[in-house]
Amino acid sequence: MLVIVAPGQGAQTPGFLNPWLELDGAADRLRQWSAVAGLDLVHAGTEASEEEIKDTAVAQPLLVAAGLLTAHALLPQGVPGSVGAVAGHSVGEITAAALAGVLSEQDALTFVRERSLGMAEAAAATATGMAALLGGDPEAVAEKLAAHGVTAANNNGGGQIVAAGTLEQLAALKADPPAGARLIPLKVAGAFHTAHMAPGVERLEKLAPTLTAADPAVAYVSNKDGEVVGNGAEVLARLVSQVSNPVRWDLCMETLQQLGATAVIELSPAGTLTNLVKRNVKGVATLALKSPADLDRARELVAEHGSQEKSA
Repeated sequence: MLVIVAPGQGAQTPGFLNPWLELDGAADRLRQWSAVAGLDLVHAGTEASEEEIKDTAVAQPLLVAAGLLTAHALLPQGVPGSVGAVAGHSVGEITAAALAGVLSEQDALTFVRERSLGMAEAAAATATGMAALLGGDPEAVAEKLAAHGVTAANNNGGGQIVAAGTLEQLAALKADPPAGARLIPLKVAGAFHTAHMAPGVERLEKLAPTLTAADPAVAYVSNKDGEVVGNGAEVLARLVSQVSNPVRWDLCMETLQQLGATAVIELSPAGTLTNLVKRNVKGVATLALKSPADLDRARELVAEHGSQEKSA
């Protein structure tokens, strides 16, 4: 079974869309989406600086647009019929929802625009941040995070936790880290997927009733608990609440394995999720779709694994 996954914030790098815009129609599609996103996506993906695309209000629409753009290049007829499941990490879940047919591309970009603005606003209200914790005993890590009032915002599997909180809380955690764990500060604007993002949830709660959510046409694996969600309204509700709740990518990978995944292709800007899958899901072919040069191999994987029935 073939799985398509979409990365989250932090995967973007300056100019990563340049080779993709050489494909016929790609630049025109991105310009059309720019009008919906309220952002010059062509500039953001080709000429913008690292500092510009680090901005939450820019990064999130850019990532969703990039995922949809590269999905068009790989699967011009769409995901249903060749892909068994989709999943995304954090903002990548919006890309996955569009691929599964839950949201139209226009609604996905409208949603991510409001999400990014709401989260940027929430991040500006309080000085917060995130840090990756690698290694250490899971129970000891959890106890240390609780002691410092820090939230485990992402569980990426294999002993990789992303902690989030105020800058003071993260400084205290750095001074008193869990035994055997390495702490790496992340270049993000705030404590995403925590209670600090509540204003972003409120903004999306107002938007959601104006959108149309169809039931997924393929298996949609949710960050909330790794479950396959078959109801479009529930997918949309989960996308809203996800902003202030932890991302359980570890559980998503467990579900992909249970579903019988044999190949995983990560949409551009790719690499983060395929690396996690390689370490945590054995016997699965992976491909990071970083540039059009990877399309031939990606199409081979679609041909080899796309017609297989789900085993669960």
